[in-house]
Amino acid sequence: MTEKFTPEDTRAALDAGLVAPQSRRHRPRPRALAVTLRTVGPLALLGGWALASATGALTQDVLASPAQVAQAVGELWGNGQLTDALSVSLTRAGLGLFFGATTGLVLGVVTGFTRLGEELLDSAIQILRTVPFLALVPLFMVWFGITETAKVALIGVATSFPMYVSASGGVRSTDRKLVEAMRSFGLGRWAIVRTVVLPGALPSLLSGLRLSMTLSVIALIAAEEINSTEGIGYLMAQAQNYSRTDVLAVCILIYGLLGLAADGIVRVLERVLMPWRQAVQGAAR
Repeated sequence: MTEKFTPEDTRAALDAGLVAPQSRRHRPRPRALAVTLRTVGPLALLGGWALASATGALTQDVLASPAQVAQAVGELWGNGQLTDALSVSLTRAGLGLFFGATTGLVLGVVTGFTRLGEELLDSAIQILRTVPFLALVPLFMVWFGITETAKVALIGVATSFPMYVSASGGVRSTDRKLVEAMRSFGLGRWAIVRTVVLPGALPSLLSGLRLSMTLSVIALIAAEEINSTEGIGYLMAQAQNYSRTDVLAVCILIYGLLGLAADGIVRVLERVLMPWRQAVQGAAR
């Protein structure tokens, strides 16, 4: 039986200091406002940089001004150095990310979905995961020399472990009752992984991909220190030799923009592959 409240009960509750519950209504934020707010931080940094350079607080031998950096971009773009370096660096980072993320995904699914795989592989992988990838630079130089293989392999190692941890955790969190139900319908292991496990672990996989893509840029910086003769790292080495702080700033900004672009790619993938997450986040704000 449902209890009904009379107007007298409502007045008594208000007199006692109780407030009637109000549902929070979500008002969608205009797209233009969201874009504007996102640009406030970078524009503030740029403005502070320009102001410090104009007042002399930041001299050219320490860091070039934004105008000088823009001139350096035009110079490097005009003579083709910037496009060539970008092509080489993006190829290195892309290949290393592909091999590393694929390896981490496969190993994560194996250890997360099968007990035998976890018992055989997880301990060894956890040991290797604690080794800083920068410590592998001398060893890779001994194994592969100062070739592209060493650089791609270093990026691959750095990007494999975040994907492994995310994939393994995401697979383990899959509803076991659903897996058993699919087995009762006669689905094999690969079919279950493809239709149940991977879709269920998708949020974790995309989180791992975001970390792997960020690490691919960090590992690229380290890899291009291995006696590179081309790429963004080579431009930085040449700029250091000639004390070109404007070119150094260009290279640093490019690395930062690569990381920002990697994060943006994963955000787009999340919107395409998990549209329901955007609806839930919008309702919660």
